[in-house]
Amino acid sequence: MFGELLAHPGVTEEMVVGGPVGVMAFHGGSLERMTDVIADAVVAATGASSYIVRQPDDLQWHIPSKLVDPVHSPKLGAFLDHVEFAVSLHGYGRDGLFTTLLAGGSNRDLAGHVAGHIRSTLPGYRVVDDLDEIPGELRGLHPDNPVNLPRSGGVQLELPPRVRGLGPWWDGRPHEGISPHTRDLVAGLVSALLDW
Repeated sequence: MFGELLAHPGVTEEMVVGGPVGVMAFHGGSLERMTDVIADAVVAATGASSYIVRQPDDLQWHIPSKLVDPVHSPKLGAFLDHVEFAVSLHGYGRDGLFTTLLAGGSNRDLAGHVAGHIRSTLPGYRVVDDLDEIPGELRGLHPDNPVNLPRSGGVQLELPPRVRGLGPWWDGRPHEGISPHTRDLVAGLVSALLDW
C-alpha cells in the first residue's frame, strides 16, 4: 500500500541526509497539513536529517504508520539506517484536545525531553508525554512504526490543528505563512534537538 502511494501522481518523497537526528513527516502535504512545513523548518535550523512525503491538494490518502514500510522505499530505508533516533510529526484532531500535543513513541526519555522544551515555548498548550494519558491509537508504539525503527527509537508527536495554524480559532486572526504558535512549536523542537 505504501509503495502505491509513493507511485501516485503528484506525491513527492524527499530525504535529506544530515545529522544523526531524524525528523519525519510522512503524512505531509494535503493530508496532515503543515507537518511537512514544520519538519522543513526544524531541519533547516538544526542540520538534522529528514524524511518527508507530501501529498498533492487533490489527494488525502492515509496509510497507518505501521504500514509505512521501508521495504517499499529505498529512501526511507536509507534514512532509518542513517539516523540514531527520530521525531515523527503527525496531525490529529479530537474534541477537547485542540490545545493538547501528544508525545508518544518508543524512546520515552527523548519524549519527555522534547515535551519539556515544547512546554517552555508553548505555555498555552498542554504537552502530554505520559503514555497512560495518550489514547492508545495515538501512542505510536507499534514496533513497525518507522519512528521506532532507528537504533534508539523515537518520538511520535501528534499536533492538533491550532498549533499548526489551522482551524476555526484562527478565523479573523491573520497570519502569513507560519502562525505564531507554529513558530513557537518549531522553536521548542529546535531547542530540544540541539540540546539532546
